[in-house]
Amino acid sequence: MERVEPINGPLEKRTLPYGDAEDSDEQPESQSMLDESVGPIVSKSGDKKFGMSRELADGDGGSGVQRCSDDDVRDETTESTRLIDEEEVQKGEKQDEGEPSSNGGTTSPGLNGKNIALVQPNNHRRSDEPTELSFEKFPENHEEKLKRIKIENALDDPKTTLETWKQFAKSEYGLINDDLRRKIWPLLVGVDPQQVDPAPSLEELNSHPEYNQVVLDVNRSLKRFPPGIPYEQRVALQDQLTVLILRVIIKYPHLKYYQGYHDVAITFLLVVGEEVAFHVMEILSTNHLVECMQETMEPTQRRLMFIYPLVRRENAALCSYLERSTVGTLFALPWYLTWFGHSLNSYRSVVRLYDYFLASDFLLPIYVTSAIVIYRQNEIFQEDCDMASLHCLLSQLPEDLPFEYLLKSAENLYRKYPPRVIEKDVETMIAKEKQQRLNEEREREYRKRYGKKPPPVPNSIISRFLPHLQLSRRSVFVTTAFSILVGFCAYYYRAHYIPLAAVR
Repeated sequence: MERVEPINGPLEKRTLPYGDAEDSDEQPESQSMLDESVGPIVSKSGDKKFGMSRELADGDGGSGVQRCSDDDVRDETTESTRLIDEEEVQKGEKQDEGEPSSNGGTTSPGLNGKNIALVQPNNHRRSDEPTELSFEKFPENHEEKLKRIKIENALDDPKTTLETWKQFAKSEYGLINDDLRRKIWPLLVGVDPQQVDPAPSLEELNSHPEYNQVVLDVNRSLKRFPPGIPYEQRVALQDQLTVLILRVIIKYPHLKYYQGYHDVAITFLLVVGEEVAFHVMEILSTNHLVECMQETMEPTQRRLMFIYPLVRRENAALCSYLERSTVGTLFALPWYLTWFGHSLNSYRSVVRLYDYFLASDFLLPIYVTSAIVIYRQNEIFQEDCDMASLHCLLSQLPEDLPFEYLLKSAENLYRKYPPRVIEKDVETMIAKEKQQRLNEEREREYRKRYGKKPPPVPNSIISRFLPHLQLSRRSVFVTTAFSILVGFCAYYYRAHYIPLAAVR
């Protein structure tokens, strides 16, 4: 197992457990979203290759709130970066017995017109904790019906522009239902559903080096499939998901599969079908998700650092509180890697977010994460200002988040603080952390050599303009004397030579 430094330092490749309890074999009855052809099941085995740079920790699927302790969090950030406790794997899972949606799960407003996620018996759940996805059907309200009619009319108009589709996807209630998403999602990323490549068989791809890891992850995704499908069709969908993922990483060998990628792929598989989903995923993998599919976690870590400047610009006290706690950004890793698809148990909330992300800049998941942190500021301030307490709180994603409100908040953050502005803040943060590490290393060397803490260096003008200069008492004396000498020479020159030159 490879070592990982805290989130405020450089992240290296690290190995995480991805253990689930056995999925329930209860078979729901029917569904309407899955009429694609299916293939045979194959046997699967393999080992893990990637560290955390490729992996997302998965949990047990328990329905209760998992308690966080200091030891739990310390293990997460210093040893194996565990996001779940292994004992949770032994907990039983409860299959969702809700009525399946006839259209794949339509969005619906909650209180005050907001699109509220379903409230479960326990209101909070860890962000890395998988749950059975709820496909409960909600009737359309008046506003949704009017919007659906507008979208249907736009589909009949060949002159409808891409910008129009983006506005439909980003505005309140999104694209309403999966029948419309099946037609519009490909348009948002420039895919022609009539021009798709047929999918190869699973046997043609099982020699790929990532095959075993992909199959292991797909086997754990049963709870993300809708209820109401026969066992044979569910197994066939797993095979389709495996083929979908392998096709992308085979076509783009420079992209590295990460654990959690299948949570994104399964959503598109369920909505648009196997062949169109491949073309959608290859575009997302080379654009929106490309930083997540690198050899290491460094690009992803850098993006997660955007959270702090965004929070600071909106609420400096909240940002300072989080920084003092050293909680880092690990709590948001599953959200960013999977577009929240791994962490939410309401299907309509997942696809609503996907509507928005497909029509927006690839960094909008970060802005949504920041909006969630700001929205929960009262809860944060009520917790102790330490890493264990705040990591435990932030890792528990509330089920009743008002996503329509949060999406508007994220959009406002993006307009007020575009990525180019936040990027400068991140560079400043990185430089500050690097200098802090250098100072700590110098202090350790000094203690090792002299057995005591080094004397404090005065906050002089030299240290301001030359922050990387190693200042001892001798170097301060020499540089100060040199500065005085230069100043004296300049004064002498101005007093004697400039007047003579004016006389001549």
